[in-house]
Amino acid sequence: MKKGTLFLTIVGILAVSGIVMMSLWTTNRSNNEDRFSVIGSGSVYAKADIANIQVGFRSGVKKTAAEATTDATTKMNEIIKALKKLGIEDKDIKTSDYNLNPSYKWTEARGQELTGYEVYQNLTLKVRDLDKIGDVIARTTEQGANQVGNVSFTIDDEYELKNQAREMAIEKAKEKAELIAKQSGMKLGKIKSVYENAVTEPEMMRYSNAKMTLAVADQAAGGLATPTIQSGQNEVKVEVTLVYEVK
Repeated sequence: MKKGTLFLTIVGILAVSGIVMMSLWTTNRSNNEDRFSVIGSGSVYAKADIANIQVGFRSGVKKTAAEATTDATTKMNEIIKALKKLGIEDKDIKTSDYNLNPSYKWTEARGQELTGYEVYQNLTLKVRDLDKIGDVIARTTEQGANQVGNVSFTIDDEYELKNQAREMAIEKAKEKAELIAKQSGMKLGKIKSVYENAVTEPEMMRYSNAKMTLAVADQAAGGLATPTIQSGQNEVKVEVTLVYEVK
């Protein structure tokens, strides 16, 4: 093949490739320009039916690891026994943390010196009877629990609530799209796609509806101070994106 013919062939291939790429770019640009997306959110509020509580025990510093382990095991067994007496089932009691750690002190004369060992064990509980939350806290502390907290409230089955919230979100998105189209002079076509967006709430929001007051029992009768926990309401939120065709 002559050099002139080869050159023309290469130029022709490049020209065709350029036309195809320009066509694809124009098509994609056209598709993007013919689309309009809008976000809507819907929220449903309902009373929580499960309380999540963390109950733990931290032993004091013991001379040996065996002493620390024995002390923690004895205390946690009593705590779990008290929970079961309150009707908390095995499936709702989960060990979420267990640590056996050496303890040190530092002095100018000897530097770092081992003083003993301590154990920390933590249980995560699901309390399905919300009227028992205060009793759970009172009885476990009575048996030696010294790490209690992270009270949060959840809804066991959110399926129907999410369906309601999703319906509200779609309706709000449609209303917003129609209003924007009217204000801007656009003409909306069919809905081409729908996306449900992940809604992530800050962890601290889980505790925002939890309030704790202290109902002091009759001390003369030897009663315990029992916390009263208010569960409030939980928000079930769904956010959707609707993508419209623009005429």
